[in-house]
Amino acid sequence: MTSLENNEQPESVKIEQTEVNQCSSCGGNTVFDPSSGALKCPFCGNEKEIEKTQENAIEHSFLQALEKDDHSWDDEKRVFKCENCGAETVLDKDKVADFCTFCGSSHISTSENHAGIKPALVLPFQVPQEEAIEKFKGWINKRYFAPSSLKKSYQLSKITGAYLPYWTFDSKTRSNFVVRIGTYYYVMVTRTVVEDGKTRQVTEQVRKIRWRTEHGRYNEFFDDVLVKASRNVASDLIHKIEPFQLNALVDYKSQFLSGFLAERYSIPLKEGWNGAKAIIDRRITNGIERQVHGDVVQVVSVSTNYDNITYKHILLPIWISSFHFNNKVYRFLVNGQTGKVSGNAPISALKVTIVSLVAIMIIAIIVISFGGQ
Repeated sequence: MTSLENNEQPESVKIEQTEVNQCSSCGGNTVFDPSSGALKCPFCGNEKEIEKTQENAIEHSFLQALEKDDHSWDDEKRVFKCENCGAETVLDKDKVADFCTFCGSSHISTSENHAGIKPALVLPFQVPQEEAIEKFKGWINKRYFAPSSLKKSYQLSKITGAYLPYWTFDSKTRSNFVVRIGTYYYVMVTRTVVEDGKTRQVTEQVRKIRWRTEHGRYNEFFDDVLVKASRNVASDLIHKIEPFQLNALVDYKSQFLSGFLAERYSIPLKEGWNGAKAIIDRRITNGIERQVHGDVVQVVSVSTNYDNITYKHILLPIWISSFHFNNKVYRFLVNGQTGKVSGNAPISALKVTIVSLVAIMIIAIIVISFGGQ
């Protein structure tokens, strides 16, 4: 097994000194320290506090953003593109990317693409690199269906801290709907049954449904509907390390990104809104079903107006890495706020077969036992 030194910088970035992040004591380049929440010099240990504000009041008009291109992040960032997987990384203008965080490729080039919309909020890392590694080790030790040799022979790659882009959307909604409402009623029904070779008549109560159609209105305000803005990290892995505690979001400052990477959003604003709208529509349907009283409610149609749509671009922290086992690469993620881990791991066909056979034997024993009574 291999691991990382606590103060080792990710190989994917060459960090040069900048005046903003320069250590006032020794002149070294400071990086954001998740343990203290401050800028820390890896050479002399000197720390500099970062003033954190939580105004969270920066809302931008969605419709106005569609009318013009917003390149507000270009003043401090530039984009590097991976020619292998297409992922785009946003770095300070004095930094250079050598390796892709998402696929490990060294085919990285400076992109002419704009950095795009500047983030409004950021959720700073709270899990240090060494803790993320320990969380991963605990996770891999619980892979009960993995080959027994995995825990001793896997090779851990470099682990990199990255901020993933997300959109949040707010909107007032006004919906007109049509529903079918079913009310239960019961009738007595007589039918013929055969028991022990003899026929007889039985009368039983049968439930039926009486339907009616109704029209109505439903209004709701949706606040901070969260949508992932990255195509480069598998959604199934991301969902397994959620949720993030968004009440810890603070106003964006570039110092929080010092020593870390940030991915440029690959899902543009308009597409992000389509994803948010799908979430909103599902919630509206659920709200209508709760609002309408009936034993059974079927939503036939919903027509919704979305007003005062606003958005924010936010960054959420994850640790990204992989491990090698039997010449295969398995990716994993660690939530940079909570330490929750998700990933892919090899599965032992032998262990799965044994467990399946045991389960079949237990079911067979239960069936035989009850059958003999």
